[in-house]
Amino acid sequence: MSSPFALKIKIIVLSVVYLLWPWFSTANAQNDKTKFKVIAFYTAKDDKAHISFVHEANSWFPLMAAKYHFQYDSTKNWEDMNPEFLSHYQVVVFLDTRPDKPAQREAFQKYMENGGGWMGFHFSAFALTPSDFNQDWNWYHETFLGSGQYVSNIWRPSAAILDVDRNFPATKHMPNTFKTSPNEWYRWEHDLRKNPDIQILCSIDSASFPLGTGPKLNEIWHSGYYPVVWTNKKYKMIYFNMGHNDMDYEHKYDNTDKTLSHTFSSHMEEKLVIDALLWLGSGKKYSIDK
Repeated sequence: MSSPFALKIKIIVLSVVYLLWPWFSTANAQNDKTKFKVIAFYTAKDDKAHISFVHEANSWFPLMAAKYHFQYDSTKNWEDMNPEFLSHYQVVVFLDTRPDKPAQREAFQKYMENGGGWMGFHFSAFALTPSDFNQDWNWYHETFLGSGQYVSNIWRPSAAILDVDRNFPATKHMPNTFKTSPNEWYRWEHDLRKNPDIQILCSIDSASFPLGTGPKLNEIWHSGYYPVVWTNKKYKMIYFNMGHNDMDYEHKYDNTDKTLSHTFSSHMEEKLVIDALLWLGSGKKYSIDK
């Protein structure tokens, strides 16, 4: 038989549980709403346009996380690119650069080969030998991205009309064409159309030409085929060439750092990125969604 003291303690405990139960239920419901976790890596140094985009992205993604019920974290500590840290996330984002140390690169490759999701923007695919970003990672640039080295770009950052392949989970709700925010568009070493693993999702429409304003003539594109968004069908990944905001370059020596355009000011660009992220975080394979 319980003692009066034990009975009193039991009543107190039950009362506390009763009072706190609504809070626990709410907390659990909130936790249940978190569908997946995203970790974004960035460097944000040197190029003011890339820094501007990183700041924009790190403000925009948390708003999307609250709206679509995923968790968004970001870090500039590339030492976190290790198996234990990555195991807590379903999607990795490269906002501007790529890992450089062998251990970090090995961890990322294994993460992707084991079914992780990846989204990369603009400079994360850049490689040029010789430069500060040499092409010294064949798996990433040749196999994973398929693009090889950077070759050239337009200048100044300009808006483009893109053709869309809608036969993909991230693009199936997109229009056939849409207009982007201004961007510095890249040209690549390899023709991605010849790679059977690559599905090109968006490319520059001919209505965009001439694209760029120079002043150098080779910075203005008048014709050609330029893929700007694609996926490698062997992985859960998507690359966006977007991610270079237009800046007040005429006064760059005044240290104004004024941003003249924002990537996510294009509603359709927003939609494309968030639909891609929701697909990456869904855990579904491309063959299931197709």
